[in-house]
Amino acid sequence: MKYGEAKKYILKRLREELPDHLHYHGMHHTLDILRSAMHIGKQENISAHEMQLLKTAALFHDSGFIVSDRDHEKQSCKLARQALPKFGFTKQEIEKVCGMIMATRIPQTPQNHLEEILCDADLDYLGTNEYATISSRLFKELATNNTLNEKDWLSMQVNFMEGHHYFTATAKKMRRSQKAQTLRRLKSTLNKTITS
Repeated sequence: MKYGEAKKYILKRLREELPDHLHYHGMHHTLDILRSAMHIGKQENISAHEMQLLKTAALFHDSGFIVSDRDHEKQSCKLARQALPKFGFTKQEIEKVCGMIMATRIPQTPQNHLEEILCDADLDYLGTNEYATISSRLFKELATNNTLNEKDWLSMQVNFMEGHHYFTATAKKMRRSQKAQTLRRLKSTLNKTITS
């Protein structure tokens, strides 16, 4: 398994082929998720081999946006299945990578520990003080294709945060408290917009 070469390959494609309107799902997001996944994976004591697979899944998890906004997780798996054999990944390893990618689809449905780690890494920002900055990028990206207003966005975010939970002990410990604070603030802002 030549992880370094696979990383170089997919980062080059993301840099050159991702559409410009992806304010949230850009290369910066992929690199953030890679960092979060590595941190959570280390804290969760996964093996070196599992870490390689996790990092690969993090790098490929949104690569499907190169092809389409629709079903991008399926497109990401398709790209992984096409590319990873060239870098010495076995069929079984590629299926594990694709399992992790598909688990990040909303609503998240992880079936094992590695999938839980990638899901938590993908939505790590919900429990950080970067939430406002990152969610504004997502709003900008989504507003490109429809008439999403601030009030609807706030309502969507409150519903999303209420339905979301972290899976790993590491993410719960690191992120639950900040996420709860953010949710309280969002609810308060939403109530003000409803009553004004």
